[in-house]
Amino acid sequence: MQIGLERLVADATLRAPLAGRRVALLAHPASVTRGLTHALDALAALPEVKLSAAFGPQHGLRGDKQDNMVESPDFTDPRLGIPVFSLYGEVRRPTDAMMDSFDVLLVDLQDLGCRIYTFITTLRYVLEAAAKHGKAVWVLDRPNPAGRPVEGFTLREGWESFVGAGPMPMRHGLTMGELGHWFVATLGLDLDYRVIPMQGWQPEAAPGFGWPLGERSWVNPSPNAPNLSMARAYAGTVMLEGTTLSEGRGTTRPLELFGAPDLDIPRLLRDMHALAPQWLRGCVLRECWFEPTFHKHVGRLCAGVQIHVEDPVHYDHAAFQPWRLQTLAFRAIRLQQPDYPLWRDFPYEYERDRLAIDLINGSPLLREWVDDVQAAPEDFDQAVRADETAWLEARRPHLLY
Repeated sequence: MQIGLERLVADATLRAPLAGRRVALLAHPASVTRGLTHALDALAALPEVKLSAAFGPQHGLRGDKQDNMVESPDFTDPRLGIPVFSLYGEVRRPTDAMMDSFDVLLVDLQDLGCRIYTFITTLRYVLEAAAKHGKAVWVLDRPNPAGRPVEGFTLREGWESFVGAGPMPMRHGLTMGELGHWFVATLGLDLDYRVIPMQGWQPEAAPGFGWPLGERSWVNPSPNAPNLSMARAYAGTVMLEGTTLSEGRGTTRPLELFGAPDLDIPRLLRDMHALAPQWLRGCVLRECWFEPTFHKHVGRLCAGVQIHVEDPVHYDHAAFQPWRLQTLAFRAIRLQQPDYPLWRDFPYEYERDRLAIDLINGSPLLREWVDDVQAAPEDFDQAVRADETAWLEARRPHLLY
């Protein structure tokens, strides 16, 4: 398999339209070749590519910011001498001055296949800016490690945010290149947009189901994205950011587990299986204990659950529903302890007036169902499936593979 970056570096005909034009790169630490050469270095080694600037998304070009909502400054690359602009610092949308630094922007970002992952919002913002300024954007495509399945409510109108780039479900099943086509079509953008597609990507092939497992090294696209298991679970566990439960930040398995000091895990697992066992297929849930070294419940022993999706004997890619699984855990906690302070009220990704759990889900629908203990799982599932079916049709014209 070849990713878009590798094809661009290997094929001079693909690079030909860049001749004589100022080129910028939007990248992060996982923007590497199979040999682990960073995209910035790989492009700088091409004599006909004139690099004039670089951009970094959330967590920075180098991935130096460990926690969420920690901004990165602009700086000058010490080796290339070009400006590196932060799109998660003083601004999240590129300024006019930033846009004046290039003619063509190459976007090489490893995504996780989840709407809340802010790299796709950054993609939308640079596409909108490019259309305004008459610039070209090329996406050097990469795998979606979560594969093609879709899951979750569609983001409702008026709920757009930095963690909600547009009306798509939580797990969208597209690559960055495909998302770019969807943004251009949905937003009615007029610009020179193109994708350097992958060759040989097989999103339905075992054992990776989207990620070329055994063929490539995993490089964290963000500091708390350490492996494929996290990427598979993330569409559900990311919701923990909007709760008082720990998502495992401050442990070696972030966003693969959840817990708190005051949970009865054996009872929680029994209740989840009793409420909607069909939402728990495709994985193994294991009772565990952990003590975060930073973030929520730091230094306290937490009773928790780890979601295991790495063993091919137990992992069923088509059956696994991480968003429903995590929703079910919330409902079980609410039934056990009606007054449990589940929803965390704090400023989240520059939003202060709406609950984080609602921003994450693109509407209050999930929270309202969890808190309405009389509402049936079947009714919830039917409403979600209507959105998922509609998305499968909406995304179809934009599939490249």
